[in-house]
Amino acid sequence: MSLSTWWLFVTATFLISAAPGPNMLLIMNQSVRFGLRTSIYSMAGCMTALMIMFTLSALGLGIVLQNAPTIFNAMRWLGALYLAYLGYKVWTAPVKTDNIDTTLNAPHAAQNDAPLEQWKHFKTGFFTAGSNPKALLFAAAFLPQFISADLPQGTQLAILLATFSVLEILWYFIYAFGGLSMAKQLRKPNVLRWFNRVTGGAFIGFAGLMAVMEK
Repeated sequence: MSLSTWWLFVTATFLISAAPGPNMLLIMNQSVRFGLRTSIYSMAGCMTALMIMFTLSALGLGIVLQNAPTIFNAMRWLGALYLAYLGYKVWTAPVKTDNIDTTLNAPHAAQNDAPLEQWKHFKTGFFTAGSNPKALLFAAAFLPQFISADLPQGTQLAILLATFSVLEILWYFIYAFGGLSMAKQLRKPNVLRWFNRVTGGAFIGFAGLMAVMEK
């Protein structure tokens, strides 16, 4: 892989990662509702799921899904149902303005740092990122465009995944800090309630799109 090819990958990935999909929306919502520190657990869950999916894609699962529509559709419907459930949970989340962190050390941070709370937010991130089987197909079609057949493919794949991780995490923090700045404006229960409804509705919208999408 040449340096120019790598820079092309950096540019393409930077723009793709910037898109406000379910992962970014979740992290922004978590940052608004619970604070930056708590949203990091969701970031870790999202990245873990993406790395697993991209590795499986590199091992050939993406090709299997392309040729096994039944499996793909089953995964697609499970993902859509999970996103719809997540949207419902966000939509109906209790409005407690004292649960909004505008700093890293809010009074209730200890509760959100409890192991069970950490695991809960990690799982939410993991299943949100893992709910889209199309990520496997995307990786199977996107990553090979930047890999040279004349060079060790394992090393190139590792470089691409590491680059993707850095750029994806960068956007996670941009969205999280955006949510944190919004949190200062969401002290009014009425405003927070509408924020939850908008983000919850967006998750349900993503679920609907996933339900009707084709490979």
